[in-house]
Amino acid sequence: MPRALPAAAVTALLCGPLGVPAAAAGPGWTAEPAAGGRPYVYLEGPPGTVLEDRISVTNPGTAPLTVRLRAAGTSWLALAGDRGRVSVPPRTRADVPFAVTVPAGAPPGDHAARIVATAGGRDAVVRVHVRVGGPALAALTVEGVRVDGGRIHYTLVNRGNTVLAPRLAVSADGLTGELLDRPARPLPLELRPGRRVDLTERWPDPPALDSVDVTLRVTAQGGAHGEATASAVYVPWGAATGVVLALGAAAAGAAALRLKRTERRLAKVGDRP
Repeated sequence: MPRALPAAAVTALLCGPLGVPAAAAGPGWTAEPAAGGRPYVYLEGPPGTVLEDRISVTNPGTAPLTVRLRAAGTSWLALAGDRGRVSVPPRTRADVPFAVTVPAGAPPGDHAARIVATAGGRDAVVRVHVRVGGPALAALTVEGVRVDGGRIHYTLVNRGNTVLAPRLAVSADGLTGELLDRPARPLPLELRPGRRVDLTERWPDPPALDSVDVTLRVTAQGGAHGEATASAVYVPWGAATGVVLALGAAAAGAAALRLKRTERRLAKVGDRP
């Protein structure tokens, strides 16, 4: 279990007045990794260790601010403060310590957590990225590919223990040759270990009449890769329906003509002496 951090630690880390314009407490406050410039907190260590860092809560306003903090995504993380509450005086920044206790049996690889700060009717999220030492496995699969008109639906699954930034390449071949060839490009997502995500690729100009094989190839760092193919038949149903109706009408007309000819022959036979 994560160890509790003393509330006094927050008070001791209160910084001096900020050189910022006066603003009301609430909308202007921020929560971010301490030391500035970091998009998220990165921690690394083997199983059984305690990793420590801080987040900064800044109140640029002219009134005191009370911020509630809570951990999300993992039970490994423990925050300092009085029952998750941090009081920040006007024009002040408070650095709040937290600890991540990596269990002795934690699997190696990447693990995600979040610290959610709430005040003034809104939330701010600080991401915490924990890498547990040990052999890393990058594995990725693409599943459930299906083609629906101008859309290609598929599912990506991270089957390894590292966070992946996948890249997607798309190709399609028809009876007359290559129809689509999109080179690999980064997808706007971060795929955590064990995560599944359903995605759609647009194909605005599919063929009007063809039998097509669509292939998705996905790659990521660490040698992860996956590939899957789905088939689809494109038929211009409006034109096809017209052809079917025309053929049906022609067949009906031919049948009626044959019937009349048969009736005339029978009538002639009946008139003979």
